[in-house]
Amino acid sequence: MDKPTTKRIWRCAKYYFELCLAKGQSSDTVREKRGGLKKFFLWCIERNVTHIDQIDLDLMDEYAGYLHAYRKPLDGQPLCPAQKRNLLTFVKTFVKYMHIKKLLPINALENIELPSNGQQIPKALYTISEIELILEQPLLFGVKGLRDRAILETFFATGIRRGELVKLDLDDIDFGSKLLRVHGKGKKERLVPISLRGCEWLAFYTRKVRPMFAFIGTGKALFLANNGKRYLPGKLSDMASQYVKLAGFDRTGACHLYRHNTATTMLDNGADLRHIQEMLGHASILTTQLYTHVSRKKLSEVYEATHPSAVKGSGLF
Repeated sequence: MDKPTTKRIWRCAKYYFELCLAKGQSSDTVREKRGGLKKFFLWCIERNVTHIDQIDLDLMDEYAGYLHAYRKPLDGQPLCPAQKRNLLTFVKTFVKYMHIKKLLPINALENIELPSNGQQIPKALYTISEIELILEQPLLFGVKGLRDRAILETFFATGIRRGELVKLDLDDIDFGSKLLRVHGKGKKERLVPISLRGCEWLAFYTRKVRPMFAFIGTGKALFLANNGKRYLPGKLSDMASQYVKLAGFDRTGACHLYRHNTATTMLDNGADLRHIQEMLGHASILTTQLYTHVSRKKLSEVYEATHPSAVKGSGLF
């Protein structure tokens, strides 16, 4: 890759994206960075800021104010704390790398103060019975539905991420040990247990259904889209959300709803937080701890057994 001979923001940004890909960052991660920096770049153009050496703390204070006042066009809602922090972090990291690559003499954003991330509790939680209802929907759609059912069963059995599922290969399944090798974030691999039910659906899919989609260029990819190639993450979400709507739910949710259910149900049933962290592939246990706030069963049991108002009753009768 060629280092830019100009300090123009978007030319340097393209170089930065190439660096990120060369370091092994996933295409999803780089796509998020591209979207975040594009938003910043368009904001800068309106203020005649076109070069990276014009980006300083004062400019970022203005940008933070803009993000705070911004309202999403679809629903008129403000950005959540995590979104604002991420958008500022995209710029901070970009400027840091421009300094590392000697396109900037100093890192002007080294001391930037980022807003708090807040504590985002997972939304749109589904019960086991609701998930089972969603899983019934693909059976209405023939061969494609059988493939989709196998995909959703894999999500349900393992709680893996959308980006992890699309990377699965045929030889990542160990039917004998009921384990799935998952290629996680940062090229970190982990072994995740998969239920007998999940294995049965995968065995059925690989033997009977996958050959109907495969062609000479398919390779070892496990789950195949209609064109015989790996699923694109966005298309996978479209497919998963379609079945949520068909089941009659107007709540949000697609691929990630199974991950949320895995975490909360395992917590409710007494799983150790460290085991859930390892299964979900969280780098920090702080991320896993968010699910303790929605582990309703255990909290309710502790409350009923220990809170004086619950223990003593109402006193009315």
